[in-house]
Amino acid sequence: MKQPSTIKDIAYEAKVSATAVSLALNNKAGVSEKTRKKIIHIAKRLNYHPNFAAKSLISKRSYTIGLILRNIADPFFPELALGIEGKGTELGYNILLCNTDGKLENEKRSLDSLRAKGVDGVIITTVTIDDPNIKQLIKERFPFVLINRFSMDPAIENKVDYVVLDNYACGYDGVKHLYRLGHDRIAIIAGSMNTSTASMRTEASMKAMQDYGINVDTKLIAECGYSRDKAYDAAIRLLTIKNPPTAFFAQDDYMAIGVREAVINRGLRIPEDAALLGVDDIEMASITGVDLSTISQKKFEMGALGAEILINKIEKTDFNMVNKVVLEPKLIIRKSCGHYLNGYIR
Repeated sequence: MKQPSTIKDIAYEAKVSATAVSLALNNKAGVSEKTRKKIIHIAKRLNYHPNFAAKSLISKRSYTIGLILRNIADPFFPELALGIEGKGTELGYNILLCNTDGKLENEKRSLDSLRAKGVDGVIITTVTIDDPNIKQLIKERFPFVLINRFSMDPAIENKVDYVVLDNYACGYDGVKHLYRLGHDRIAIIAGSMNTSTASMRTEASMKAMQDYGINVDTKLIAECGYSRDKAYDAAIRLLTIKNPPTAFFAQDDYMAIGVREAVINRGLRIPEDAALLGVDDIEMASITGVDLSTISQKKFEMGALGAEILINKIEKTDFNMVNKVVLEPKLIIRKSCGHYLNGYIR
């Protein structure tokens, strides 16, 4: 049986040192780009696979990072995870994934489990406004990065790395867009109000209503916890009140799909009877027949940036630096908001 290729085999063929091969394969400085490409080409031809067990013994790392998600069934998270996995693979790290179902006790259990398995750091997408679980990570200087959400606890605000959407701009721009299309009765289908995403988007949406002279009717704000089923139930209820909303702004596309189902099941038309706007721009949003207008956040880029920041902290290249990355939202206009009917009227 043929023995697996080693770094020494690659070094022999490339006529370089084993150290140069290691630098090239780990994307480190110290070799020219021409030499790096040559080494990578030889490694592929020899079907070289790194020995992570040996590597871990030398470096005292597992080359594995944990990823904590709320619900992998929500289409937002697989797209985010792809960016994390892609960057992790590029930098030589594997990913272990945990779901929390939005529960703090499950988040704590996931953190404990991942650390017991020896991960080098963790990416957390589930943090709440005042999350007790991350305070212990800070105290122990365990590498972690928040993605999608951040802690709003002022005591730790400047100690935590995060990559997020500008959620205030997202909430404001969504209402502004629907107002300009002629809507004054706008329902807000909110996520979980104990998270930075829902809190900031809702605050900004209410500010936009005030700025544009829309009556802020709190009965039109429904907290649905990023649940498609809860969004469906809320939309059914709102569509049956005396003066129903003419537009729905769902704080993620998963909930927007629930609203869409409710509107259709009531025998109403989108957008003629009820305009619909989501957030995230998940893959199914662009499907013909769904045509969901939405506010896009760069999910793949968000994931890749978060993974890169975490790995830099693990490898001590910027452990003491706090990275705060805020990505700009982008309005994606499709049929569900009704813009194609008459455009902006104000």
